Amino acid sequence: MDASVTIASGVSMPLVGLGTWKLKADEIERAIGAALDAGYRHIDCAHVYGNEKEVGVALKNAMQRLGLKREDVFVTSKLWNTFHAKEDVLPTFQQSLTDLQLDYLDLYLMHWPLGFANRDPSIKFPFTESGDVEYSSVHFVDTWAAMQELVKAGKCRAIGISNFNSKQIDEVIQKSAIPPAVLQVESHPYFPQTELLNFCRERGVVFSAYSPLGCGDRAWRLDGEPDIFDDPKIQKIAQKHGKTVAQVAIRFQVQRGAPVIPKSATPSRIQENIAVFDFDLSEDDMAVLSSLPKRRILVPPRKDKNGRPVVDASGLVVPRDGGHRFYPFHEPF
Repeated sequence: MDASVTIASGVSMPLVGLGTWKLKADEIERAIGAALDAGYRHIDCAHVYGNEKEVGVALKNAMQRLGLKREDVFVTSKLWNTFHAKEDVLPTFQQSLTDLQLDYLDLYLMHWPLGFANRDPSIKFPFTESGDVEYSSVHFVDTWAAMQELVKAGKCRAIGISNFNSKQIDEVIQKSAIPPAVLQVESHPYFPQTELLNFCRERGVVFSAYSPLGCGDRAWRLDGEPDIFDDPKIQKIAQKHGKTVAQVAIRFQVQRGAPVIPKSATPSRIQENIAVFDFDLSEDDMAVLSSLPKRRILVPPRKDKNGRPVVDASGLVVPRDGGHRFYPFHEPF
């Protein structure tokens, strides 16, 4: 199986990349080096992660050591919510380029369809005294118009979106000269997003999965929440193939043609996560992985005065941004 997929702009996007969310400054050099050594050629970044400077240094050092050219590595970054105003898009993009020590990006995503108030460029979450986020009224289509200029100027090979629902995707497609090449969303065996995947395929948008292992170390995980690593059905599939649960979860996405960006700071796990091209999941395996109990887990939660996630009567986390007019997850998909 080919280890990459061609996105709408004609750019080849590797099917397995290294996610850098929550990688600490002192972990990045080792993680990036281990990833490129293991054959990764896709590094997924974002302005809001706060570590793009460290990623840039590590990427430059590892590429020089291995003799890799710029075109050998696919690099993604994302526009944060506080910079949705048209005049903020280019400076923010340029900051990511500078921090990453690059002269272009392969893919630039709008991180969310909803915007936050831009009080100060250093404030990523402009909370009010009541503890709510202060929102902006900028429409995501206007933000997208500014992102299109990055492609026209040759600063970015492709642009895409993240955390958008089906209606929002169609609105961008219908009102734009350049359609989104990629949609990046949460997807794992407990939340495969099959309807959204098929929706994207029909429109020529590549569906990409973040947190393919379920992000068990998320800060707002509740007691008793399921974990894919403990799931007996996934364990059985892994044992059958002589693979790990992580490899099965990643292979599940790869076999659906979905680029996937598992995050790890451990070199052995980084190597393990890309070793998914030497086996195939059967139709029965894929059916099992698509039919597990569904649970979206990575929606940022509203927190109480003690900093704990607020849950509703059914035990689900109450979303932090559910009141925003562009909050994407009120739709079925």
